[in-house]
Amino acid sequence: MLPRERVQAAFEHRPSDKVPIYQAGLSSYAASIVLGREAYTGGGIQQFREARALWNGPDAHAEFLERSRADTFEIADVLDLDLIRPMYWRMAEKPSRKIDEFTYVYGDEARDNWRVMSFDPTTELYQVTAKAPKPEPTLEDLERSLPAEPPNPDAYRPKPSTWPDLVAAVGRFGKHRAIPGYGTGLCIPREPIWMEACLLRPDLVARHLDRQVAHVPGSVLAMAEMGLRYLCGGGDFAGPRGPMYSPRVFHDLMAPRLQHISRLCHQAGCYHGFASDGNLWPVAPDLFGTSGVDFFYELDRRSGMDLRRMRQTFPRVTLWGGINSETLHRGSVEDVRTETLTALAIAKEFGGIVVGCSNQIVIGTPPRNMEVMFETLRDHR
Repeated sequence: MLPRERVQAAFEHRPSDKVPIYQAGLSSYAASIVLGREAYTGGGIQQFREARALWNGPDAHAEFLERSRADTFEIADVLDLDLIRPMYWRMAEKPSRKIDEFTYVYGDEARDNWRVMSFDPTTELYQVTAKAPKPEPTLEDLERSLPAEPPNPDAYRPKPSTWPDLVAAVGRFGKHRAIPGYGTGLCIPREPIWMEACLLRPDLVARHLDRQVAHVPGSVLAMAEMGLRYLCGGGDFAGPRGPMYSPRVFHDLMAPRLQHISRLCHQAGCYHGFASDGNLWPVAPDLFGTSGVDFFYELDRRSGMDLRRMRQTFPRVTLWGGINSETLHRGSVEDVRTETLTALAIAKEFGGIVVGCSNQIVIGTPPRNMEVMFETLRDHR
């Protein structure tokens, strides 16, 4: 079978010649080990690289984009993935001032609207380290920022060219490997004011979510035009002890809108996917049942999202993952081998699973652990 056929078989819960595999993401550190040279992949480090490239001018930025795409595609070929990651993090905002090799200022300092971002090579994080002092937002501020009139879904009609990396991935891999699409995200912001709004002004949260949903029809149509059927969405809202807000909030505010997104995807011949870290069992009946979500792609095993339990409890939902990033980072070689073999065995027993590390392989992960996982996936599929 072709790699893309294995992935489609998983979604249709049909047998395949091998268990389909993927990797949710690789830090630059991890990808560099795989390629044997510095790789332009990862999270914050890619945002920092783009800041540096934008600061250095159009030619430098074009070189950054080209190298990032080439390295991302090469990873898919070297690891022989059935389902690829077509692009990594971006932040296409040019800094307004450079402080030093790792630090840039963004925004308008004259208008007291600025922030400083710094890159830490030891963690590959690019984070805000200072910003203009502003009062904490209030519920009244949220209300002023959210128009009362409903958004117009017809106002957003992007073309495939909006996502040049996806267009390039389709050109490179479309006949061979499976490629995910995007544009179906839905998430309540995690700042304290939004948690307060969930309790005191759920109407404001609903307005915010409706503005996200309004962008979905246009995105889904563009993805379908490119032939991308597996549309990734969701948004982090949980930790090891459970969601940041109550199951009632999820039921009332998130679930109906996820149902609507699922309908839009299905009408276009696409699948609707959701991802979040953490323990999602308190909202699982809504998230994996009534919402109509077709696949879940960030299984956090160490927070209780066990692959076997998920497969047995929600047999309709296709699952991506089964190998925990923390196991790779902190576990022994035998821990990694056992977890990988277990995920493969469950996939063979039940079907409907694409096996891989369900989060980014982080900086500092022992190279031998990575090697054992890749070898086990290759030899025991």
